Amino acid sequence: MERLEEQLAHLTRMVDDLNEVVVRQQKEIDRLTHRVEMLWQREAEREAEGSGGVVIGDERPPHY
Repeated sequence: MERLEEQLAHLTRMVDDLNEVVVRQQKEIDRLTHRVEMLWQREAEREAEGSGGVVIGDERPPHY
């Protein structure tokens, strides 16, 4: 019985530790998702203004 209690305590601690990791990872994912959305929005605004200077793929720059 004592061994089972020790295993249960160990597993409980492990679950708590893993939960903390998952919470930290979710916060980081949320932060990075927000940054990506901001970058997409900024790029869309640049494109709408006509000042986007990014060459994508095989697209040639305007001076060719």
